[in-house]
Amino acid sequence: MESAELRELLTPEALALLDSLEPSTSTDDVVRLVGRLRRDGHPAGRVAAVLSQYRLRRRAAAKFGPFAERMLFTEGGLEQATRLRVAALHAGRFAAAGLEHVADLGCGIGGDAMAMAALDLRVTAVERDEVTAALAAYNLAPWPTARVVHGDLASIDLDGVDGIWLDPARREGARRLADPGDWAPRLDTALELARRRPAGIKLGPGMDRGLLPDSGEAQWVSVGGDVVELVLWSGRLARPGIGRAALVLGTDDSAHELTAEHDSDDAAVGALGEWVYEPDGAVIRARLIGLLAGRLGGRMLDPTIAYITADRLTPTPFARAFRVLERWPLDVRLLRRELAARDIGVLEIKKRGVDIDPAVLRPKLQLRGEHSAVLILTRAAGEKVALLAERADEPPRATSSG
Repeated sequence: MESAELRELLTPEALALLDSLEPSTSTDDVVRLVGRLRRDGHPAGRVAAVLSQYRLRRRAAAKFGPFAERMLFTEGGLEQATRLRVAALHAGRFAAAGLEHVADLGCGIGGDAMAMAALDLRVTAVERDEVTAALAAYNLAPWPTARVVHGDLASIDLDGVDGIWLDPARREGARRLADPGDWAPRLDTALELARRRPAGIKLGPGMDRGLLPDSGEAQWVSVGGDVVELVLWSGRLARPGIGRAALVLGTDDSAHELTAEHDSDDAAVGALGEWVYEPDGAVIRARLIGLLAGRLGGRMLDPTIAYITADRLTPTPFARAFRVLERWPLDVRLLRRELAARDIGVLEIKKRGVDIDPAVLRPKLQLRGEHSAVLILTRAAGEKVALLAERADEPPRATSSG
C-alpha cells in the first residue's frame, strides 16, 4: 500500500463506507459493488482504497474471524500475520510467565499485539514501515495498554521492557529473503536479544535447523494440518526440560502437544503392518517421529521416509491413520488394472519419497467407478511400493474384486 492510498483510506468518509459494506464471497457481488459505488458519486481513489480493504477483510476472516471486519490490512502484512488463535496462545505464554510489558518488534499489522493487549499486557508495538505502522495503530486503537511506534530496533529504548516478541521481516516486496543475515533484524541479532531477555522469535517452519540455538525451546505449530510457524522461546518463556515441541491445533478447536528434551531417535525399520500413519507436519519438523512411533507401537516403513507402520490402530491427534488394503509394486499398468477391478473412480493420491507427480499419474490410471480409496506411493525398506488404503474413519470394505 502506498502512502496516497493510506491517506485516502484513513478518512471518515472512506472508513464509514468500508464499514457499511455487507460481507460477501461472490466475485459478481464485488463487480456490482464497484459500479454502485461509482454511480453513488464516490471518487475513484476512495473506491479503490475501500475495495482493496474489502477484499483483504474477506481473506483475513480465515485468520482473524469476526475481528477482521474492523481491521485494516496490507497484502504482505496479512500474509505474515499470526492467526488470532495462535496469537492468543503466544500471549497466554507471556501472561503465564508473569511478564507485564512486552515489546513486539516488527509488529506488522498488530495481530500478536492485539492478543497481548487483550490480556491486559502493556505492549509497545514497533514497526519500521510507516504505512504498516499506521494500520497497526488503527487495529490496536481499542486497547489502551498498547501503543505503536514507527521505528526499528536501533531506535527503541527497551528499558522497562521485560519480554520481547520478535517477528523478523523475511520479505522484501514480493521476494522472500532466504538469508537470515538479510532479515530485519538479522537472525543473530534476534538471538542475542533472546539471550538477554525472555523472548519469543517467530520464524518460518522450514527454518534451517542448523541455525537453531542450542538452548531454549523450539516449538513448531500446525493448524488444521498445515505447519504455520516455528517459535523459539527463551528465558522464562521456555518450559524447563522441553527443547522440541509439536503443537497440533485442530479445526475443531482442539489442541494437542508432543514434547521432548531434544530430537528423538528414529524408530527401527520393520515390515509393513495393517496400518500406516502419516505424522503431522509439526511432528516431522520437530523431529519427534521416533517418539510418536514408540507411542503407537510402530516402526518406520523406510529409514528415509516419515511414515510409521503398525499392526494395530492407536488413535492419535499427531498423525493420520490409513488401513492398508493391498500392497503392489509401483507399476502404472498394474495399478490401472487393479483399481479398475475394484471399481475405484475417486482416488486420493499421497506420495512421499518417490519421484512421481500425482497430477501426471492420475490420467494414466483411467479411473472409472463408484468407489473411493487412498493410494500411497512411497518406499518400504528401499522398495518403491503403492499401497491401496482407506482412512481410519472410513468403514471397512472388501480388498479384492473376487
